[in-house]
Amino acid sequence: MNKPSIPKGTRDFSPIEMAKRNYIFDTIRSVYALYGFQQIETPAMETLQTLLGKYGEEGDKLLFKVLNSGDYLSGISDQEIAEHNTLKLASRLCEKGLRYDLTVPFARFVVMHREELQLPFKRYQIQPVWRADRPQKGRYREFYQCDADVVGSNSLLNEVELMQIIDTVFKSFGVRVQIKINNRKILTGIADVIGAIDKIVDITVAIDKLDKIGLDNVNAELAAGGLSADAIEKLQPIISLSGTNDQKLDIISDVLKNSEIGMKGVEETKFILDTLKSCDLKNEIQLDLTLARGLNYYTGAIFEVKALDTEIGSITGGGRYDNLTGIFGMPGLSGVGISFGADRIFDVLNTLDLYPKEAVNSTKLLFINFGEKETAYCLPILKKVRETGICSEIYPDSVKMKKQMSYANAKNIPFVALAGESEINEGKITLKNMTTGEQKMVMIDELIEIVK
Repeated sequence: MNKPSIPKGTRDFSPIEMAKRNYIFDTIRSVYALYGFQQIETPAMETLQTLLGKYGEEGDKLLFKVLNSGDYLSGISDQEIAEHNTLKLASRLCEKGLRYDLTVPFARFVVMHREELQLPFKRYQIQPVWRADRPQKGRYREFYQCDADVVGSNSLLNEVELMQIIDTVFKSFGVRVQIKINNRKILTGIADVIGAIDKIVDITVAIDKLDKIGLDNVNAELAAGGLSADAIEKLQPIISLSGTNDQKLDIISDVLKNSEIGMKGVEETKFILDTLKSCDLKNEIQLDLTLARGLNYYTGAIFEVKALDTEIGSITGGGRYDNLTGIFGMPGLSGVGISFGADRIFDVLNTLDLYPKEAVNSTKLLFINFGEKETAYCLPILKKVRETGICSEIYPDSVKMKKQMSYANAKNIPFVALAGESEINEGKITLKNMTTGEQKMVMIDELIEIVK
């Protein structure tokens, strides 16, 4: 018999882990709702027609394709099978794929339901996505995203609000973060002034890797992408900019003064940063011109968030996209969004031990089972306790008290209720505090007051 296992890059979650994850989801969900976002869900599978060509060549390779059901080989000739043309066969055998992110399905949703939606439409979505990536620390093949997007509005106030949401969420978690911001128009402007406008994708993809592979390797990658030595040289001071956000903007404004699109990016970035100065953010926001975000659909502001007290990569990202819905036949609809990486946030909170006790401990009160008579006395009390919102349970079997107490300790249940003959006669309950060891006989209302 084969040993049970799960696919690489996936995980099981225990009850304690699920309590922690629900704390993350509930926190993010409550902040989204606070800012007027509404929840939607989309299917785990989308048609490959929807997914392909939206994430760049690398993204297409990482899509999990779903084999057609039934006789999937019907219509496939022996010759085609013998050719071993994997890509060609995959296009014939697979019509669906697991979603790679939540943004593209959302764009499809907007186009399909446009008659029903009130624009601007503010949605949030918390669901798993799948990527056929190489599993490693902090990188999984199945993971949750917690997205928020606004479509149907060009206003930069949406970007400002999303920065506030990021700040509020991580303040709630107690995690110190750095919020990085850039603008794809600035990057396009840079490509424009160095005479390499056709190389914008190569430039942004290479710059995006600066922190991972270093300056020399980025330059080598740029050269391999066909960028001239002169263009690479012109790029160096831009990549290594330093100083305050305002100082960086002043320098880049001077560099891009002859690029219309570049100056538009500077203008947008300045508005966002200046507006945020009055919003009392608790976390630092930094203009970072090395931030590129490789996904092809970003056209304006782009964001990325990293935790300051642990070495886990990006835990939130997003940006402005002007043409995504155009791919689905609805041009001219601008959108901007962010995505919290719940699995990485889970790892960050674990590493820094930042989960509140009440988020992890579900049951607050356990009724000990002494037998039928005692159980009959406890059940109406248990019902009353639950009606007040206290998470409570009764041990199902009348076994040795030591075993029941061990159960309470294993689940970190803070209070235990005991009812024997004397408690029944007096209409009371003995309440034991499992932390201090203190116990006393109390009336039902007093028990509720103490435990609550």
